[in-house]
Amino acid sequence: MDVAAFTRQLVDIESITGNEGPVGDFLHRELLRRGFQAEKIPVEGTRCNIFAVFSEQPQPAVVFSTHMDTVPPFIASSEDATRVYGRGSCDAKGIIATQVEAAERLRDEDIHVGLLFLVGEERDSLGAKVANQNPPGCKFLVNGEPTENRIAVASKGALRVEVIAEGRMAHSAYPELGESAIDKLLVALERLRAMKLPSADGIGPCTLNIGVIAGGRAPNVVPDKARAQLLYRLVGSSEQLKREIVDAVGNLARVEFVLEIPFVHLRTLDSLPTMVAAFTTDIPALSNWGQPLLIGPGSIHVAHTDGEYVEKKQLQDAVDLYCSIARQLST
Repeated sequence: MDVAAFTRQLVDIESITGNEGPVGDFLHRELLRRGFQAEKIPVEGTRCNIFAVFSEQPQPAVVFSTHMDTVPPFIASSEDATRVYGRGSCDAKGIIATQVEAAERLRDEDIHVGLLFLVGEERDSLGAKVANQNPPGCKFLVNGEPTENRIAVASKGALRVEVIAEGRMAHSAYPELGESAIDKLLVALERLRAMKLPSADGIGPCTLNIGVIAGGRAPNVVPDKARAQLLYRLVGSSEQLKREIVDAVGNLARVEFVLEIPFVHLRTLDSLPTMVAAFTTDIPALSNWGQPLLIGPGSIHVAHTDGEYVEKKQLQDAVDLYCSIARQLST
């Protein structure tokens, strides 16, 4: 297989989260054509996970997995001598191509791995949550994300927080008659920014991003509502952090914990260079799919950008890496 060409085929099928149906259909047909036993696992509407094995080993010990969905906007593929460009080229359609090629090579060695391609990773891991209800009994899950072909020792978790302030409207010429929700929110956010966040040896610090601020009605109206959306990258348990967030905000606003993806330690292999994934993955939602490993071609630093790309050499190297990992885990 030409993994760069296969990557481009996948990139050119728009699959922004919620619209993974067409790329799932393509992969299902392609895997059947290549001799896999492939099935669609319904998730929502036309959205389906794809699970594939070779008939010789219907319950593989090792499963390669990654996601089919991408962030917006859709960007068609292109290439030059060294890179494939386009939305999903590194996150994670190039990884799909390398995992399919690795599975085919391993079959020739009588090593049979499964393939699990998921919907919804970029939003809420819905596909992983559905897949976790019916695991095949595998021992190891090799999850693909852009780690520059280094194996991750851990993946930071994520805590999404909304801070919601309420006030009282008034004419802006008489601010003493109102109560500004925006003023309250700004003070609350300054307190949160001033908090000392935890750090973990070998992992690094917990970080905070204030991603969205919204509120107010007009420049001449004292605002009665304001809110902010925050994201913390976790390096351990969130319980103490949650208490400190609530204490810092106090009675200025209401705190809602919207989503949490836990921090996870991951299995490594002695022969491979390591890294810490500061991003989250589907792994926490796939707890029934065996011991997890995390590795894949491409750099997370160009994922989700308008210039997203993957190095062709990293794609080729990833095929060899996935084969080597499966051999080690299968012994």
